[in-house]
Amino acid sequence: MAPIDFSKVITAEQKAADALAQAMAEYSGAIQSHLEAKAHERHYDSIQSAISYRDDPNEQFAAEAAALFTWRSAVWTYATAELEKVTAGERAQPSIEEFIGELPAFIWP
Repeated sequence: MAPIDFSKVITAEQKAADALAQAMAEYSGAIQSHLEAKAHERHYDSIQSAISYRDDPNEQFAAEAAALFTWRSAVWTYATAELEKVTAGERAQPSIEEFIGELPAFIWP
């Protein structure tokens, strides 16, 4: 029998950490998709593109951009804080759908 190479052993803790990292990546992707979908409602290519219209001479574009900018910040501020609670074991891990439902709402100006 060959000797065990302990450098290749994957512990339960490592599996749990990998699973949590994968879950956090899935949350991040879902949150970004949520932001993009909102920008697409007004035919912007992306939220980044929409936000680039801040201070635009077109008042409607500028207002939408400013609102999306503020909302994006609120979404990521909330999401980061709540997902840190999940990783710290301070709250149960919600489904992605539940978590998206918790995010700050957006109302077009």
